[in-house]
Amino acid sequence: MRSSQTPRRRTLPAVLTTVLLAAAALLVPALPAAAHDELIGTDPASDAVLETLPEQITLSYSADVLTDAGATVIEVTDAAGTSLTDGVPEVSGSEVTQALAGPASGTVTVQWRVVSSDGHPIDGEFAFSVPESTPTPTPSATPSASATAAASEGASPAATTEVTIPLESDAPASPLPWILLVVALVIVAGALVYVFASRGPRNTAGGGGAGR
Repeated sequence: MRSSQTPRRRTLPAVLTTVLLAAAALLVPALPAAAHDELIGTDPASDAVLETLPEQITLSYSADVLTDAGATVIEVTDAAGTSLTDGVPEVSGSEVTQALAGPASGTVTVQWRVVSSDGHPIDGEFAFSVPESTPTPTPSATPSASATAAASEGASPAATTEVTIPLESDAPASPLPWILLVVALVIVAGALVYVFASRGPRNTAGGGGAGR
């Protein structure tokens, strides 16, 4: 009777261990991976309409960016492709500032590339616009009433709109996968201890019978 039950006792823990290890292997890839840093805001904002070209632009990231030489590149061009950058970008923690210079009108495109805190390079682009300047008409000696009315209508200031980039908040990851993994490992360890503990008394009993 003992010899027929021994294979079953040894097979059950082995099967249980295999199943739990397979379940743990499936849970490990599902654990949340660390995300790279990202751009969370710009000044001026993306798609903003400004009256004039700002003296500088500021890019804010979710974590500090690396300050290695050549790691940060900011390119600012106008609608004709003319560069508007003045000097090299300045990095201060999680903010990058780039000075601008020169006249600009129309769409201004900003292309950026930085190396995030985990050593991974990230890049992107956004744009804002500056209204095209209209030449001021030279007043005549005796302006007519119609010309004065047309000039007053044409001098109405352009509406200024500003669009801000919504900040993304990372919700805390659920601890459920970790809990399931720990439970699986504890069950596997218990099964292994049971297997080794069940072998010890049989070996002792067998040795005593041989001596007799």
